[in-house]
Amino acid sequence: MEKKISFSEILKKYTMVLVLVLVVIMFAVNTKGVMLLPQNVNNLVAQNAYVFILATGMLFCILTGGNIDLSVGSVVCFVAAVGGKMMVLNSMNPYLTMLVMLLTGIAIGAWQGFWIAYVRIPPFIVTLAGMLAFRGLSNVVLQGQTLAPMPDSYLALFNNYIPDPFGKEGFNLICFVVGIIVCIVYVLLVLKNRADRVKKGYSVDAFGAVKMILICAVVIAFMFRLAQYKGIPNSLIWVAVIIAIYTYIASKTTTGRYFYAVGGNEKATKLSGINTNKVYFLAYLNMGLLAAIAGMVTMARLNSANPQAGTNFEMDAIGACFIGGASAYGGTGTVPGVIIGALLMGVLNLGMSIMGIDQNIQKVVKGMVLLAAVIFDVVSKRKSFIVK
Repeated sequence: MEKKISFSEILKKYTMVLVLVLVVIMFAVNTKGVMLLPQNVNNLVAQNAYVFILATGMLFCILTGGNIDLSVGSVVCFVAAVGGKMMVLNSMNPYLTMLVMLLTGIAIGAWQGFWIAYVRIPPFIVTLAGMLAFRGLSNVVLQGQTLAPMPDSYLALFNNYIPDPFGKEGFNLICFVVGIIVCIVYVLLVLKNRADRVKKGYSVDAFGAVKMILICAVVIAFMFRLAQYKGIPNSLIWVAVIIAIYTYIASKTTTGRYFYAVGGNEKATKLSGINTNKVYFLAYLNMGLLAAIAGMVTMARLNSANPQAGTNFEMDAIGACFIGGASAYGGTGTVPGVIIGALLMGVLNLGMSIMGIDQNIQKVVKGMVLLAAVIFDVVSKRKSFIVK
């Protein structure tokens, strides 16, 4: 049975998608198409990979009740400082260094998660302390200096592109074929999910076919543009794998549903037998892990470890979550929604940079977009509550 959706419901559900499309069109017109050049499409991925990674982890913190992690930018810097010192000053194996960086991030996440989950110190206070402490420790480790360059074998893991032995010069055939395969897999999964819902007697979205076609069109256009540059960047592989894993966790696993339950009503969730302390702990443990991965990606992109790395990263991640539909009160939000929010932030950064807009004005614009997204969330929830 198809569930009919009114135009107002479609508009409400896909507001940020429509905003993203309008912003892209606006910048494409104002930059005379420069923003849509293959190199700039590639830059959109390379320059904002950290936002996608951190925002995915931040979502799970926000789901637990609107909680945030203010320390992620400093953790990115600290993890990069540890990795930079090991590889540049001590000439240690890059793969061993990466393992140490991951363990460092996990340890930081566990440290902060313990105080938040089991001692019940407010997340804002714990992560604010972490923001200050790990930024200071980064300077201690680096001694105020920038460490560079990184080993080529390390940079290749993040900065290289998937080789294409079949494509001609100027067009990466494998990149385009991968885009087609992704669309085919996506269509098959959507059709299977739709068939399962119909079989079980659940309603299905009547707008689903149009949505599926539009998403496939965007993926093909995006991969076509990348194919015209150098193909698939390794950073996109890292981002895609993380998005796929966490989308599955959030939507298909019991543990993922626990985050939504805690954010919806913690007391009821606890009374139903779920260990809410463990859920809080896992949220911040996971945030530490993803901050470490973001640190590795950032260090590779900059080809250095410096005391200023990660500055304001937490704001970009938090902004992407709220712009992407995560509720300021917790319990609501999806990984695909966060990706839309991160894309919007990335498009704003890239478009305004190409247009030469002053950095201070850029901050004002991003701040207003974030405020508008939260206002929209709060007002729409208030109206639905009144209707009920």
